[in-house]
Amino acid sequence: MTGVADGGVVRDAGRKAAGHPWFHRLSRAGLVARGFLYVLIGVLALQIALGDGGAEADRTGALTTVAGEPGGTVVLWLMTAGFAALALWQFAEAVYGRPVPDGHRVRERLASAGRGVLYGAGFAAMLAFMFGHRGASGDERSRTFTARLLGEPGGRWLVLGVAAGFLAVGAYVLYGAARRTFLDELKAGQMGRNARRVVEPLGVLGNAARGLVIGAAGVFLGYAAIAYDPGKARGLDGTLREFAGTPAGAWGLVAIACGVVLFGVYSCCEARWRKVEAVRQGR
Repeated sequence: MTGVADGGVVRDAGRKAAGHPWFHRLSRAGLVARGFLYVLIGVLALQIALGDGGAEADRTGALTTVAGEPGGTVVLWLMTAGFAALALWQFAEAVYGRPVPDGHRVRERLASAGRGVLYGAGFAAMLAFMFGHRGASGDERSRTFTARLLGEPGGRWLVLGVAAGFLAVGAYVLYGAARRTFLDELKAGQMGRNARRVVEPLGVLGNAARGLVIGAAGVFLGYAAIAYDPGKARGLDGTLREFAGTPAGAWGLVAIACGVVLFGVYSCCEARWRKVEAVRQGR
C-alpha cells in the first residue's frame, strides 16, 4: 500500500507542477523557439530557391546560421531550453490529458507522447550542437538510418512502415489545415476578430506546407525501400530542394519555403493563444 500511496503523491506533485503558471510560460517559450527555428529553415530554403544560399535548410543549417551571428550562443541556449520545455509539456499532456475535446482519450495522450519524444530528440540534438557535436547533415542521417533498417531482416518492410507513418502524419496535418482543426488547440474566445483573421490563414497555409513536406519525406523513404537504395532517402533539406524539381520549378520551392516561414510565425502566435494547461482530472 505504501508504494501505491507514494505513486499517488508523485502523480499529484507532477499534476501540480504541470499546472503551475511558470510551467505554462515555459511551454509558450518553447513554442516561440520552435517558431523561430521554422522561420530560419524557411528563410534558408528561400535563399536556396533564389540561388543565394549555401547553408542547408534544416535544423543544423539554421543553428549554424544563428551561431555565426552576434549573441548567437545566447539565442541557441534559449532555443535549446525551449525545446526541453516543449518535450516536458507534451509528456505532461500524455500523462494528464490534453486541453482539447476528448483530450483524455488514449489516442490523444499517445499523440502527445510521440510529440514529446520528437521534441526530446530535438533538444538532445541541439544540446549536442551546443557542445560542438555538429554531426552529419540531415540527408546523410536519413540515408544512414535507412541503410541500417534495410540491413535488418525484413528491413524493406520496416522502411516502408516508417514511410507509411510519415505519409499518415503528413495527411493528418493536411486534413487539419483544410478542416481548421488546429483552432481547437487555441483559446479562440480570447482572440479578437482581427487576430483571428491573421492567425487562421497562417495556420492553414503553414500547416499545409508542413504536411506536404512531411508527406514528401515519406514518399522518398518509400521509394528508397522499394528500390532498396538508401541513397533515395531525403532529410529535410533534400526534401525541400526536391520541390524545385516539380513542374513549378524554383517557384515550387519558393511556395513551400514561404509556407514553412508562415508556420513558424503561426507557432509564435500559438505562444500567445495555445491551450497549454494539461487537463486536471481526478481520475
